Amino acid sequence: MNNKFVTTRVGGLARTIITLLAAASSSSLLHQNLRPSSSSSLVVSAFSVTSIHTLSVTTSSAARRQYNRRSDFSNDNIIHQRKRHINIIQPLKMSSSTATAKNDEGDATFANASATKNIPTFDGDEKAKATDFANYFSAYSQLYHQKQMLTDHNRMAAYHAAIVGNSQVFKDKVVMDVGTGSGILACWAAQAGAKRVYAVEYTDMAHHARNVVRANGLDHIVTVIQGAVEEVVLPEEDWERFGLTLQEEQDEQQVLPDGTKDQRVVDIIISEWMGYFLLRESMLDSLVRARDTFLKPTSGLMMPSHATMMIAPIVDEEERKHQQNEYAAGMEDWKEFAETTSNLYGVDMSVLESNFDREQKEYYVLSSRWAELPTSCLLAECAVVKELDMHVCTVEDARGVGLSVGEDEGNGAPFDFDVVGRSYADEDDGGGLAGPISGFAGWFTVDFKSRTDDAGKDVAPQIPNPAYLSTGPEMGYTHWGQQVFHLPSAIPLLADQTTRIQGTLEMMRTKDSARLYNVRLRFSSSRRRSSSQDRDGDVLMKGKPEELVYQIP
Repeated sequence: MNNKFVTTRVGGLARTIITLLAAASSSSLLHQNLRPSSSSSLVVSAFSVTSIHTLSVTTSSAARRQYNRRSDFSNDNIIHQRKRHINIIQPLKMSSSTATAKNDEGDATFANASATKNIPTFDGDEKAKATDFANYFSAYSQLYHQKQMLTDHNRMAAYHAAIVGNSQVFKDKVVMDVGTGSGILACWAAQAGAKRVYAVEYTDMAHHARNVVRANGLDHIVTVIQGAVEEVVLPEEDWERFGLTLQEEQDEQQVLPDGTKDQRVVDIIISEWMGYFLLRESMLDSLVRARDTFLKPTSGLMMPSHATMMIAPIVDEEERKHQQNEYAAGMEDWKEFAETTSNLYGVDMSVLESNFDREQKEYYVLSSRWAELPTSCLLAECAVVKELDMHVCTVEDARGVGLSVGEDEGNGAPFDFDVVGRSYADEDDGGGLAGPISGFAGWFTVDFKSRTDDAGKDVAPQIPNPAYLSTGPEMGYTHWGQQVFHLPSAIPLLADQTTRIQGTLEMMRTKDSARLYNVRLRFSSSRRRSSSQDRDGDVLMKGKPEELVYQIP
């Protein structure tokens, strides 16, 4: 199929049309290089989901600076090169500012959230589910996207070690793979000795997964189920054929209070559910509901079993300054545009300057960036901002970080960093850090280990060979990378002085998309002599409190 490309300047109406087209049709994808700015250059291509095309375009300087995004339903996509001419493959992506179209009455017609603020696959109406498919799931139905994850060897090695390296745990067990994608984790589970594997996949990637399973001679063990895991019902015939049993060995299948049959017959749930900074994409919601529906309560295992989120202060001045320069250039371009429009066409557009400034600042200054940072960028030991035990965490835990129960804000997760400036005495041997503090980086780790919760630690099988996956700078490349939150102005480091950064982090879902998140950082900085042992005394400088809200595109 030949693609026709249209390059245009995009305004709010064009973005609304794009949103409506995407949400109304799951048989096509909209390819666009779009940022949330009314002056964006847009390249559009619509094509069948069964086709995959590589687009060769000449990009603007702003587009060249985009970063590799794991799931492309947001405003950034897979553009990692800094070249004038690059190849990009761009599935549909919507930012939090463009994910919702509104009708004449102002109601949200297409939004990536249900009426109860849950992900649409749980309790969304058909419109919400259609939008969710177009903005999120559609990207995962393409093989190029699966290949991106399958060539992340840190990811692959960790899961392979966790599954195949613990074959004695998988032998003769019933396993469920939530979000199976290409089916590789399900295949490993079968190769490790599982007697039955349910590979659940919402998108048409399920067809490819079936082919992979069949080609590897595992279709007598692995069955691929296409659908949302929230709606899956295990095949009735499997109860007798594979000897499915509930944990308590009841004589017959129980009927739960809601009228459904108890399906908690799965021994192990495996899933690669993690998004940028762990929570982005909100697949954790689906995983928690799958656990509560299918996993044996005290003897069942989750893989991964535990997850941890952390942040650290970093130096990354080249990129921070580049973003600032792009922002400044955008504003200069606006002023020239407004003057030209006034002189040539007699219309004063300066009334819109503050709105344009907000858009540019949100994109260039207050949006996180994907990065593959070297360890030399880290200025202090990382701080843990959230820990999850996958056997007991809740949907409430998936809503964010540092929030009050049922609220979109809270006291935040605390952090407290000491960054030691370079010492004159140690200058020759590299003592201390030159800085400055450019911002913060966030990443996550996951563990594949034995249960630690009170209900399961003495009942569930032990994991003899634990595995571990980090997306931090020490690991080199992973497709998750790190999320970088650059400060509008850097904090300098002074010789023989220690800069303390103390504050809180909150992470909450955006209003219109249950799969996208914002991060609020509240902090203050102070300096003291590095020789001082009193962190709260002998303060040489104390900065005013700052509050910054970033979007994770």
